[in-house]
Amino acid sequence: MRQSNRIKSWEITSERNYLNRRSFLASMGLAAAGASLLPAVGNAAVRELETVPGAYSSEEAANSWEDITTYNNFYEFGTGKEDPYQNAQDFVTEPWTVEIAGECAKPGDFAYQDIIAPHTLEDRVYRLRCVEAWSMVVPWVGFPLGDLLNRFEPSSNAKFVRFETLYDPRQMPGQQRGVLDWPYVEGLTMEEAMHPLTLMAVGIYGKTLPNQNGAPLRLVVPWKYGFKSIKSIVKIEFTRRQPRNSWNISAPQEYGFYANVNPTVDHPRWSQARERRIGQGLFAPKQATVMFNGYAEEVAHLYSGLDLRKNF
Repeated sequence: MRQSNRIKSWEITSERNYLNRRSFLASMGLAAAGASLLPAVGNAAVRELETVPGAYSSEEAANSWEDITTYNNFYEFGTGKEDPYQNAQDFVTEPWTVEIAGECAKPGDFAYQDIIAPHTLEDRVYRLRCVEAWSMVVPWVGFPLGDLLNRFEPSSNAKFVRFETLYDPRQMPGQQRGVLDWPYVEGLTMEEAMHPLTLMAVGIYGKTLPNQNGAPLRLVVPWKYGFKSIKSIVKIEFTRRQPRNSWNISAPQEYGFYANVNPTVDHPRWSQARERRIGQGLFAPKQATVMFNGYAEEVAHLYSGLDLRKNF
C-alpha cells in the first residue's frame, strides 16, 4: 500500500515557496493547521492552500503545472485539449452551491464553503496517476468523498451516487453544441464512492483548482478512465438504481458505467494496452497500461466476481 509518508509538502510546491508561505502564516499568528482555513473559493486568482501529505501517493514524479493546466478534457469548454484553458478563464465559481438529493436523511442545498468546511483541516496532497488515452501524475488537494457523503446520512436504499455538472451555456460555450446531452452526469456504486481513494478535489499543487481543471470542486477516481472524474459539480444524488453516465448515453458500445482502467479490454476504436505520459514528447515511447491504473491492491476487491469485459 502507498504510505502517506512517501511524499512531503515541499516536494509538491517548491521548497522556497513552501517555507515563505509558512513564515508568512507564522507572522500572522496562524498555525500550519489553521492555514487550511484560508479561503479556497473562486478562481479569479488561483489561491494558495496549506496542505500535508495524503495516503496512496504515487512515487512517480508529478507532471508540471503547465502540463496539468493546459492539456485537459472538459467538453463544456470545447473538445480540443487546449480549449478549456483558453475558454474557461472567465468562468465564475463564486458563489457556488451543491444540491444533495435522493436516498439520504439530510438533503438540501449547500454552499461550497459548507461542503468543504469540515474537511479543510484534513486537506491532503494526493499524488495520483490519471489515465485517458494519455496519462499524468497530478498532485491533487482534497479529501475522501466518503467523508463528505457520510455527513448526509445515506440510507440503506442508496446503492449508487449520481453526480451532475453545472449547466450554463452562457459561461460554458461547449454546451452550446450537441456533443453530449447536457448537463454532464456521472455515477459510482456506493462501494466505489465510499472508498478512501475516491476523492473530492479542491486543488492541485497546493493551490485552488483552476477553472479548466474543474473548479471549484471535482471528483477524482484514479483507477478509472478520466471521463469518470466529473468536474464543476453542482449536484450529488443518492440513488437506488444505477445512473446513466453521459458518455454511456452518447456511445454505449464504447463507454460503460464502470470505466475501470483495463489494458485487456480495447476501446472499439483503439487499443488501451499502452499509454503515453504527457510531457515526455509526442515521439516518446508509450508505456504499458496497468490494471486499475496501478491501484489493484486497493480496489480490485470491489469487483470480485464481476465480469470486467462485460462490465467495462
